[in-house]
Amino acid sequence: MQSPGSPHPSPEALAPHTPLPAYYADEAEHEQFLRRIFDDTAPDYDRIERVLAFGSGPWYRRSALQRGGLAAGAQVLDVGIGTGLVAREALALIGPQGQLVGVDPSPGMMGQVALPGVTLVRGRAEALPRPDASSDFISMGYALRHIADVNAAFAEFFRVLRPGGRLLVLEITKPSGRVGTAVLKGYMRGVVPLIAKVVARGQDTAELWRYYWDTIEACIAPESVLAALRAAGFQDVKRHVELGIFSEYSAFKPA
Repeated sequence: MQSPGSPHPSPEALAPHTPLPAYYADEAEHEQFLRRIFDDTAPDYDRIERVLAFGSGPWYRRSALQRGGLAAGAQVLDVGIGTGLVAREALALIGPQGQLVGVDPSPGMMGQVALPGVTLVRGRAEALPRPDASSDFISMGYALRHIADVNAAFAEFFRVLRPGGRLLVLEITKPSGRVGTAVLKGYMRGVVPLIAKVVARGQDTAELWRYYWDTIEACIAPESVLAALRAAGFQDVKRHVELGIFSEYSAFKPA
């Protein structure tokens, strides 16, 4: 049995997307870039997200968690908790008998989490600071593109889940058609940075939202994500898609 927080052996590293030299030169700079950009934009993140999602974000996140099998009383680990957008909906579903732990590498983001009863732990998906078989449900909301190794992260998810536990990974996926891709790219790289500049009261967040699109465009295909989940040992691996871009990857750890 592994010690809590130690990385699970992975057959080989699987980056979530190709390198983006416009933002960083190597993996060390990549980690520093992510820390800076998320810490700096944390105070404005929720306000911008509400505008961009036209207020539908909470409803969609709760619906996705329900589809993923989250039930009352569950012990939840929210990986990449950020400012707590997914965790807030999870708390409403698990009720007072459930418990939620949030893990994130960004102190700035976690500093914006205002959810009573939530335990916050600084850490990375590839080396979760949690014991073996300690969670009933693991969620990751739109953070897959920001980790370093998908295989290592999924191995850690498998380790931390109890037998029979469920996993839900939410992500934005590039549309399959050229027209849809062009429209989303124009929105994410053009419209969103302008909205962010108007709405944000703190640091300039435009760089973050441009980076968001670039990671979406460069991200590995959904089939690769599904294959990595199966390779980690998960079963009943599925992908549900909403509006052609919102991917919900779900799976469970066999007993």
